[in-house]
Amino acid sequence: MLGTSYALTGETTMPLADAVERVREELKVEGFGVLTEIDVQATLKEKLDIDVEPYVILGACNPPLAHQALEAEPDLGVLLPCNVVVYERNGVTHVSAVDAERMLSIVDNDQLADVAEDVRARFGAVVARVVSNEHL
Repeated sequence: MLGTSYALTGETTMPLADAVERVREELKVEGFGVLTEIDVQATLKEKLDIDVEPYVILGACNPPLAHQALEAEPDLGVLLPCNVVVYERNGVTHVSAVDAERMLSIVDNDQLADVAEDVRARFGAVVARVVSNEHL
């Protein structure tokens, strides 16, 4: 698994639709549900008549962790839900999840450190299992 300064990333040969379904399954294993799904490709086509490669944003939430974080920092809702993206570039499917430790570091509230570490570990596990094609 690779990473950027703000995301946990990986690549797979799995077709995009299969990867999206696997991400959903793996998120569920880690206690997350998908609250939102945005088909960026369809939206850009509809709104701007632009053709782009497939790109899906999944907004994920783990209710106990979200509650814990919101108790510590009520305005944190502006950063929720946490996003996982699945997209194709040049025939390769990419899976990226927000790095919660990096994201929550901007809040400057030490009470969020444990939640951020937990979310990062869970999202890292999701990405790793999807891109390794490991089955449940």
